[in-house]
Amino acid sequence: MIQLDFHPAGRHFLQIPGPSPVPDRILRAMSYPTIDHRGPEFGALGRKVLGDIKQIFKTRHPVIIYPASGTGAWEAALSNTLSPGDAVLMFETGHFATLWKKMAEALGLKPEFIGLPGVEGWRRGVQADMIGARLTADTGRAIKAVCVVHNETSTGVTSDIAAVRRAIDAAGHPALLLVDTISGLGSADYRHDEWGVDVTVSGSQKGLMLPPGISFNALSPKAIEASRQARLPRAFWGWAEIIEANQNGYWPYTPNTNLLYGLSEALDMILAEGLDNVFARHQRLAEACRRAVCAWGLQIQCADPAVYSPVLTGVMMPEGVDADGVRKLIYERFNMSLGQALGKIRGTMFRIGHLGDCNELTLMATLAGCEMGLKLSGVAVAGSGVVAAMDYLAAQPQAPALRAAA
Repeated sequence: MIQLDFHPAGRHFLQIPGPSPVPDRILRAMSYPTIDHRGPEFGALGRKVLGDIKQIFKTRHPVIIYPASGTGAWEAALSNTLSPGDAVLMFETGHFATLWKKMAEALGLKPEFIGLPGVEGWRRGVQADMIGARLTADTGRAIKAVCVVHNETSTGVTSDIAAVRRAIDAAGHPALLLVDTISGLGSADYRHDEWGVDVTVSGSQKGLMLPPGISFNALSPKAIEASRQARLPRAFWGWAEIIEANQNGYWPYTPNTNLLYGLSEALDMILAEGLDNVFARHQRLAEACRRAVCAWGLQIQCADPAVYSPVLTGVMMPEGVDADGVRKLIYERFNMSLGQALGKIRGTMFRIGHLGDCNELTLMATLAGCEMGLKLSGVAVAGSGVVAAMDYLAAQPQAPALRAAA
């Protein structure tokens, strides 16, 4: 019989890069009684979340909310803007960029996958100059969209989306810009309008601190216009009917009411802390985590400090050490889950998530579990990462949210 009530003393440390821990106040909000999704109270809830979520994407334009995973929002972005056989330029930065490319193929599109060669491409971000060069060479304007991942969850690399937009514009190319920020939204600075993104894809289970089950498409006017000409099949994913119903706070199908209660609470939490403070907190925790990894004498998966992710840190194991074995020991001894390596780097590293409902003491406990697990696994660490992280965090100014009122 499968054991479903595994509850050892203390709480489980869910330190994977998503789904992230769900705060108690969000869980309480999700426990509210389900209401009539055609009634006036629901309309008020719908209008609130549809308005507030725009602030997180930093957009004035519509944001579609689906009762689906981020994978569904990937499909919605492609199916609403493209037609069978369309050429799509996609950039390989890791496992999730690869999965999006496979979806494009399954939908009947013709993705062209470019990137740096081998495993090196999974240690760096999107190379905007390579995109610009390819678009410049596309004199017939056959490429209809450029698809990139903002925060690559499999590697801990955050790409420069503004640079990608500049490269598209410098090439004078009309391609749409589609961006996946499923793991970046609400944790890393993201600017849908300012960066000229046409469709932004995201999900609920990362920086928004919710369970899986909600996903998003943030749109531009250009994307909405493209959807009127696109010929890929779509019904449930279609934007037009949803945008129409959303004007009054409703959806054309049965929405996930209780997750929307949770979303409303999550947005209140983020906006009360202030987006800039949220981003600064994530950057502070990420820097502390990286200092710990360096003190251990281990390599960080992301090889370019300019694009270190504030969401997660990939920790590379020495040659001959099975990262999954280290993760297994840490889980069994210390009741903590770490992210496994995916795709072509499987078994070579593990991922520490420091996103969403995470603070200094959460991170310190996580690093202590990692340090003990590394030593018990026979990994020779150069020094104490715990001490390095503590020294860094203790030297930082007090977080604005914790300062006493005057």
